[in-house]
Amino acid sequence: MINSKKDIEKYIQNNHLKIIIRPNSPKTEITDFDKNKQALRVNVKALPEKGKANQAIIKFFSKLLKRKISIISGLKSKEKILLISCD
Repeated sequence: MINSKKDIEKYIQNNHLKIIIRPNSPKTEITDFDKNKQALRVNVKALPEKGKANQAIIKFFSKLLKRKISIISGLKSKEKILLISCD
């Protein structure tokens, strides 16, 4: 299972991280890596309404990576691209 900063950093390319989310899951966690789509699969506890799932993703990855995170693509999609700051 992918659950540490070191595990995630190998999937970050040019400060971008591609993820595929599954909202309304029992808990927020990274489940695996989708080789076909070259993206991390992430379960998100929050519901996909009013941006709650997006906020949960930003909070989860910010805490895990200890960097500023923003969603640059896929605000209303299950497939998202995150921008990870270099701070």
